[in-house]
Amino acid sequence: MVDKSKIRVVVGMSGGVDSSVAALLLKRQGYDVVGVFMKNWDDTRDDGICTATEDFEDVKKVADKIGIPYYSINFEKEYWERVFQYFLKEYKAGRTPNPDIMCNTEIKFKSFLDYAMNLDADYLAMGHYAKTMVDDQGVTHMMRPKDGNKDQTYFLSQLSQEQIKKVMFPLQDLTKPEVRQIAEEAGLATAKKKDSTGICFIGERNFKHFLSEFLPAQAGDMVTPDGQVVGHHAGLMYYTIGQRQGLGLGSTKESTAPWFVVGKDLSKNQLIVEQGYDSPLLYADRLVASGMTFFTGNPDHDVEFKATAKFRYRQCDVGVYVKYHAATKTADVYFDEPARAVTPGQALVLYNGEECLGGGNIDAAWKEARQLQLV
Repeated sequence: MVDKSKIRVVVGMSGGVDSSVAALLLKRQGYDVVGVFMKNWDDTRDDGICTATEDFEDVKKVADKIGIPYYSINFEKEYWERVFQYFLKEYKAGRTPNPDIMCNTEIKFKSFLDYAMNLDADYLAMGHYAKTMVDDQGVTHMMRPKDGNKDQTYFLSQLSQEQIKKVMFPLQDLTKPEVRQIAEEAGLATAKKKDSTGICFIGERNFKHFLSEFLPAQAGDMVTPDGQVVGHHAGLMYYTIGQRQGLGLGSTKESTAPWFVVGKDLSKNQLIVEQGYDSPLLYADRLVASGMTFFTGNPDHDVEFKATAKFRYRQCDVGVYVKYHAATKTADVYFDEPARAVTPGQALVLYNGEECLGGGNIDAAWKEARQLQLV
């Protein structure tokens, strides 16, 4: 019988209900639990929108209630250098990045994991909805959690074997309503706290205004695929592939169909738009991804396999055929059916049934011999 009291688990506590219950469950199971709050963004820049001070107060209340020590650690410098600069660089290049994935890979499960190990922790625990499973060879696999609606494996898809084998996900077999019920029954201060939404460093603010503080916008023309000017854009970085809202374009003599962003031409500073949800320019039959990472370790030779994939968080899985190139850690991914609005900069995440295999970053989408979106 393992003496859990001798197993130290550092829990990343955000001040939300999920991480609060994660800490509570581990404490009930008998582990030596330490709560740590991460501050990743200087909220003096944020006009009070980010609520780090309030969140830490909630961490204190929960930690005191369940009887665990708590600390606060500041990763603002690391976050600025490894996540935010990447975020700005991608937007400047006309792509649409996913900073949450980079935050998990570089901060929560790297800098914070290292910090936890320096506290003599055996494991790091987080309030993510994800599940791990160890096979007979001792290899850790990433699995979908019980609550499919809250599944966060997409955001964890670029972690390595070295990272996930040291991580526990106490909520893996619970649904969100069950988590809230546990928190309420335990009298935790965070039981009814609203879930955080959006990117941490933006909070509830207007995205366009926030981005303009850090990147100068250059207005330009909106053009149809054949080059006809139909309007003006406020800056290419404010638009993403497949976007409909905010274009300010009306119907034409030929069509009353809504307009969609189908591409960007950085060299001409043009936003390419076309009428119709089913514009052929929005449908790709394959993509190219780089920085591929597999949870069980990257193959040391080229491999080909069938899988399912997501390239947006909330989308349904689509069938794909993957050709992985070991030397470059890139992949050519062919869709079973044409896929809409595959966006450079976003993540490709691969699954085999309930298992999340890993993922990478989308560099380009193709239809036959033509690269789409002209980014």
